[in-house]
Amino acid sequence: MRAFRRLCIAVITVFLLLTAVLNIFLVEVKDNNEGIYRVEAKRIADEIAETGNYDPEKYPHITGVFTGDGLYRSDEHYLIIESDGTLYRVEYTVENGHHSIVAVNCVLCALFLLMIGLLYYIRKHIIMPFGRLNDVPQELAKGNLAVPIPEEKSRYFGKFTWGVNLLRESIEESRKKEITMQRDKKLLLLSLSHDIKTPLSAIKLNAKALAKGLYKDEEKRRATAENINTRADEIERFVSEITKAAGEDFMSFEVTQGEAFLSVIITKIDARYAPQLAMSGTEFTIRKYDDCLLTCDPECLAECLQNLIENAIKYGDGRQIEISFDKMDGCELITVSNTGCTLEAKELPQIFESFHRGNNAGKVPGNGLGLFICKRLMSLMGGEVYADIRDERFYITLVVKMA
Repeated sequence: MRAFRRLCIAVITVFLLLTAVLNIFLVEVKDNNEGIYRVEAKRIADEIAETGNYDPEKYPHITGVFTGDGLYRSDEHYLIIESDGTLYRVEYTVENGHHSIVAVNCVLCALFLLMIGLLYYIRKHIIMPFGRLNDVPQELAKGNLAVPIPEEKSRYFGKFTWGVNLLRESIEESRKKEITMQRDKKLLLLSLSHDIKTPLSAIKLNAKALAKGLYKDEEKRRATAENINTRADEIERFVSEITKAAGEDFMSFEVTQGEAFLSVIITKIDARYAPQLAMSGTEFTIRKYDDCLLTCDPECLAECLQNLIENAIKYGDGRQIEISFDKMDGCELITVSNTGCTLEAKELPQIFESFHRGNNAGKVPGNGLGLFICKRLMSLMGGEVYADIRDERFYITLVVKMA
């Protein structure tokens, strides 16, 4: 707010200074124009003295030269000159510079009032609403989801405040889901830990019995060993459940299934990545395709394509990235490929697992979730995703059902 106030003062000051300079210039021009007729009258006197006559076309500000009776009677502007002892009345026109200055100042005054009104409008409808929202992002970042967000009917900030409210609600919903998920995980781990103790105790007892040779009968020893094996299988099953809970439930995905044209999604991807890749010198090619209606969540499908292209940028050699298309069994196949693949073919089955990073990751930053997210989203949309490596080129294909 203070910065805007200083800006307003600076703008008004500059405007007033320019107005003053312009007025000084106009006054000087007016004075110069009013002095021209005197110069022309002096030149007429000299010309009459030399030739006895004068050429009126040479003197645009002189309307007439008179002598004789009634020398001083005239309603026009005039002055008296002398040439060869004869007095002449020289009538002239004077441009109304005063009126011009008044007109210019009226225009400047109107512009000044318009500028003041515009600055006031900006302050009331943009600066002040923005100032009321200034602390909201910081409070949200601190985790204060109860921070009040003032409603704004302004067409400039109405949609913004609505979006911030949606963001807050989304963060609050995500926090609730995270708390619920963490509670469920804790309960699951506690339950499984309790369940593991029973077979583990049985294993320890049976193992001690075998170690001390309590069972002389071979049949009983065999039954005891089988019991240990059975209890170990129970523990293995519990461990599998723990691994599954830890590996799959840490993220929640929401898909709103609908319909979208392929061209709309591809146009969005092209607009986002074509300029960026052109600046980096990467050849970005989108092959020809037949537009069709897809059954999908357009935002989720676009997110999947973005993840694939980001991977191509990070793990390719930067020479070429290509998007190609095909159709098969009522599905649209969208393939993103890139040159410079160094991933080993034996790693392909693991690339869609959470937090998995291939041997080609090196020092490239990442968390190993991009392809995992693609797999989950495509599955929820009723589609599929698979990868292949051919001729040091990495291919990954999204299979999307057509409507």
